[in-house]
Amino acid sequence: MSQSAPDLPAPDLPPLFPFAAIAGQPALCQALLLAAIDPRIGGVLVEGPRGTAKSTAARALAELIEGAPFVTLPLGASLEHLAGTLDLQQALAGHAVRFAPGLLARAHGGVLYVDEINLLPDALVDVLLDAAASGVHVVERDGISHRHAARFVLVGTMNPEEGQLRPQLLDRLGLCVRLGNVADLRERQAIVRARLQFEADPAAFRARHADRQAALAARLGAARERVQAPGALPWSDAVLQAAGALCVQAQVDGLRADLVLLRAARAWAAWQADAEVTPRHVQAVAELALAHRRKPGAPQPAGAPQPAGAPQPMTDPPAAPAPGAAAADAGGAAGPGHEPDWGAMPPEPTGTVRLAVPDLLPGGTGAAAKKA
Repeated sequence: MSQSAPDLPAPDLPPLFPFAAIAGQPALCQALLLAAIDPRIGGVLVEGPRGTAKSTAARALAELIEGAPFVTLPLGASLEHLAGTLDLQQALAGHAVRFAPGLLARAHGGVLYVDEINLLPDALVDVLLDAAASGVHVVERDGISHRHAARFVLVGTMNPEEGQLRPQLLDRLGLCVRLGNVADLRERQAIVRARLQFEADPAAFRARHADRQAALAARLGAARERVQAPGALPWSDAVLQAAGALCVQAQVDGLRADLVLLRAARAWAAWQADAEVTPRHVQAVAELALAHRRKPGAPQPAGAPQPAGAPQPMTDPPAAPAPGAAAADAGGAAGPGHEPDWGAMPPEPTGTVRLAVPDLLPGGTGAAAKKA
């Protein structure tokens, strides 16, 4: 008589690097917080070289959301693995439709992380972006359909050296952050020192940041509630005009950029605990919403956020341009990864506006940790 193997204890999950301790990437932290406040923004695309803490920041974000699962989509996943499947035989036999949930269903209420999203088949990316935008996923098979909630924060990362997403897919990703290597020697030393301290004693390191971590989680929860409250955070025609002028200046296609920009501005107003959305909030998030949608050759404003490693201002962003002048005070240049602008005309002088990345964390600069 064979003896069954004893049940093995579940392995303990490794401790997470706290979001409150991340340093060096303020734009990345801002984008992740905005997407967590309002998942309808459509997720965050993070472009950057290896070792810039992309996955570390995504995992740390999930810990800030109460009860949020963290789900990773592997490169070799199939469509059924992502979307789930229906048991057709059970349905044809007259029984209830049986649904085997996929990763979209399991990620509901949490964070869905996709490493090297540019290497996924387009069919999977389409399904992924549809669910991220709508919050609902429909599985259909031979005329039988099943709907389930799929409201999650999508975080996709990619290294531009390994290929690009099609422009149609890029446009459907809400925000974009383009990271660079940290070039400042002191900042590199601080990031490496923090990482080594975490690896030497994770519990003690997390305990030192527990208060700030709890404050961040509470602030994020309050901002999520403000965004969901009916009638909260109204905006005026001046806000719509400021967002539209920025999109026109960036020469974006369609109106998705306007909608994403307004949702991101509303999320930023909620994070700041402001009573209404103002043009200042639009300016604070403009580069995140337009960086991957801007047409090659569109003028770049002076003071646009620089890649990580370059000095970044940590002051509040300036007020939006006055009506009639906004179109001349916004925009930006094509970032890395876009096709060359072979037919570009010589640059001409244009009005500029300084876009600053505001301070994110209470008592410090929210940013991203260097992954060892």
